[in-house]
Amino acid sequence: MATLLYRLGRFSFHRRGRVAAVWLLLLALLGGAVAAFSGSTTDKFVMPGTESQRALDALAKEFPQASGATGTIVIAAPEGRKLDPAAVAPVMKEAAEIPGVLAAMDPFQTGAVSADGRYALVQVQFEGRLADITDAQRDAYLKAGSGVSELRVEHGGEVMTTAPEVGGSEGIGVLIAAVVLIVTFGSLVAAGMTLLNALIGVGVGMAGLYALSGVVELTSVTPVLALMLGLAVGIDYSLFITSRYRQFVAEGMDPGEAAGRATGTAGSAVVFAGATVVIALAGLSIVGIPFLSTMGLAAAGTVAVAVLVAITLLPAFLSYGGARVLPRKQRNGGGTDADREGFGYTWARIVTRLRVPILLAGVVALGALTLPAQDLRLALPDTGSAAPGSAERRAYDLTSEGFGEGFNARLIAVVSAADAQTTTAAAGQAAQLIQRTEGVLAVTPPQPNATGTTVLLTIIPKAGPTDAATENAVHDIRAEVAAIEGAEIAVTGATAVGIDVSDKLADAMPVYLLLVVGLSVLLLMLVFRSILVPIKAALGFLLTVGSTFGITVAIFQQGHLADLVGLDVPGPLVSFLPILLIGILFGLAMDYEVFLVSRMREDFVHGDTAQQATISGMGHNARVVTAAALIMAAVFGGFVFMDDPIIKSMGFALAIGVLIDAFVVRMTLVPAVMSMLGRVAWWLPRPLDRALPNLDVEGERLRRHLADEQALEAV
Repeated sequence: MATLLYRLGRFSFHRRGRVAAVWLLLLALLGGAVAAFSGSTTDKFVMPGTESQRALDALAKEFPQASGATGTIVIAAPEGRKLDPAAVAPVMKEAAEIPGVLAAMDPFQTGAVSADGRYALVQVQFEGRLADITDAQRDAYLKAGSGVSELRVEHGGEVMTTAPEVGGSEGIGVLIAAVVLIVTFGSLVAAGMTLLNALIGVGVGMAGLYALSGVVELTSVTPVLALMLGLAVGIDYSLFITSRYRQFVAEGMDPGEAAGRATGTAGSAVVFAGATVVIALAGLSIVGIPFLSTMGLAAAGTVAVAVLVAITLLPAFLSYGGARVLPRKQRNGGGTDADREGFGYTWARIVTRLRVPILLAGVVALGALTLPAQDLRLALPDTGSAAPGSAERRAYDLTSEGFGEGFNARLIAVVSAADAQTTTAAAGQAAQLIQRTEGVLAVTPPQPNATGTTVLLTIIPKAGPTDAATENAVHDIRAEVAAIEGAEIAVTGATAVGIDVSDKLADAMPVYLLLVVGLSVLLLMLVFRSILVPIKAALGFLLTVGSTFGITVAIFQQGHLADLVGLDVPGPLVSFLPILLIGILFGLAMDYEVFLVSRMREDFVHGDTAQQATISGMGHNARVVTAAALIMAAVFGGFVFMDDPIIKSMGFALAIGVLIDAFVVRMTLVPAVMSMLGRVAWWLPRPLDRALPNLDVEGERLRRHLADEQALEAV
C-alpha cells in the first residue's frame, strides 16, 4: 500500500494543476446536481416490522383520512375565565381553510376541553404526510387564530417538526481548528492549505449527499452528522500528512520526494484509519433499520471523500506551498523540531516509569465515569425538548399546563377485523381493558372508518412522551389486548413509534458492539502483526465508550451540569445516539491507535528496544495527535451550541469521547501497557504471521524499495 500511495503522492505533487482542477470541477458539477436534483429531508423514523409501523401502514390503506400529518392548536382563556364555542370557532375556521387540511375538530365535540373550561385542544388533520407538508402550509398553520384577541393560541403537533438549521455555531469549531493548526505548524500557509483541503473535501461530500437526497430519503440529522464527521476527519487526515511532509522537508529532502514519502507513510495510516471509520459506519446497515443505515452510509461517504482528498489534493496543494509550509525560523536555517525533545518524550518517560499506578488510576477513573450509564434510557425526541421559546415548545408547555403531560403523549390503538360488527365488539372490549391499565388516564370513544372495519381508539397516558411510566403503559396495553380474539389490535402514534425504535436499537446495540470490537481486533492484527496490541486497543475502546456514555447520561439525562451545555430539559438520550457513538468512536479511536502505535512498531522493527520504541513513538507523534484531538473535539463541540437537542447531544458525546480516547486512553494507558508488555507486545505465532497479508502501513517495504532504487542508481 505504501508504495502505491508514494507514487500517487509524487504524481499529485508534480501534476498539481490537473489534480486541483479535477477536484474543483467535481465540486462544481456536484453543486449543479444539488441545484437540479436535491430533495427535502424528513423527521419521520420508519421502523419496518414493528407493531407501531404496521399499524401506520394499515391506517394508510384502511383509514387514509387519519394517516396524514396532524397538528394541535392549544387555546387558553385568560385566568379566571372559560372558553366557549363562539370564542374557539374563529380559530377552527382559519385552521380548516389551510390548504391541504381535511378537518379542524371542535374541542367541545371531541371532549378536548380542560376540566376548568379554560383550555381547549383543536386537532387539525392534514391530508398529506409530514414529509409532504410545505413551508407555506406550515406558515398558514402558524397564523391560524392570530387575529383572535384576549386568547392565547399556540401551535404544536407533528406538523411543526422541521429540520435542524445548520447556522454559524459549527463555524466556532472550524475557527478553533484554524488556531490549533497555526500554533501546531507555525505557518499560515501550512495551516491554510490543510484547512482548505479539508473544506473542499467536505464540500464535495456534502454536495454529493444533497444531490442524492432527491432519490434517497434522508432524516434531518443525516446531513449534520455527515458534516460533523467530514470536517473533523478531513482536517485531521490532512494534518497528519502535512506534518510528515514538513518533517521530511525540514530534514533536507526534495519537496516532491517528501510529498511521495509523506503520502506513502502517513497516507497509509490515513487510508487504514479512514477505512476503519467507513467500515464501522457502513456496518450500521446490519442492524436492519433503514434510517440508521442511510445515516451510516452517508457519513461513511463523506469520510471516504476526506481520505481521497487527503492523499490526492493535499500533495498538489503542498506543491503550491513550497518551503512556506515550514515556520519562518526553519526556512531561515534555525533548526527543526527534531533537534529538540518536546513534551511528548517527557510524558512518555513519566508514564513508562509510573506505569502501574497510572494504569490503575486511569482504569478506575474511567470505570467510575461509566457508572451513570447503568441508568441509560433511550427515546426519540419530543417537542418537550424543543428550544425554549419555540412555537412547538410553547404549545407543549401550555398543553401540559392545562391538561397534563399525558396529552402530549397520545397513543392510538388501531382495531381491525373482517366485518363492522366484530370490529365494534373488539374495540369496546379493548377500550375497557386499556382504561384499566396502569398509567392510562383516559380512552376516547371509538372512531370508525367508512366501512366500520377499522376503528381508532385514542389513549391518553398519565405521564409524558419520554417518561418510563408511558413506556411501561404501552407494553402493558399491548399485553392486555393481545388476548382479544377475532380482531387485530396494534398500538401506534408518535410516542409508540419512539418506544419501538428505542427497543429495537437497544436490542441491536450489544450485537453491533461485539461486531465492532471483533473488527478492531482483526484489523489491528493485520496492521501491527500482533495479538496483544489489538486486544489492548479493543479494551481501551470499551473504556472510552463506557465513560463517554456515563458522562453523557449524567449531563443530558440526569441533568448534572446541564446549564454548561445549554440544555433546558434533561431527558432520555435520542435512540440512535449510543449505536452511532459506538461506530464513530471506534473509527476515531483506531485513528489515534494507528498513528501512535505504528511509530512504536516502526522504531521497534528498526532496532530500538520495546521501551525505547514506546517512548520514541509517543515523542514523535504526541504533538500531532494532541493537535488532531483538539481539532476534532473543537469541530464536534461547535455543534453543542445548536438548539436542537439531538445535534447538541451528538456533538457533546463525540467531543468528550475524542478527548477521553486521545488523552486518557491512547496517550496515557496505551504507553503504560506497551511498557509493561515489552517485547511480548509484538508477539505473533509464526503460522498466523505467514497467513496474514502484510499491509505495510509503516512503509517498511517502501523504504526497502527506495533503498534498492538508490543502490541501482549508484551502480
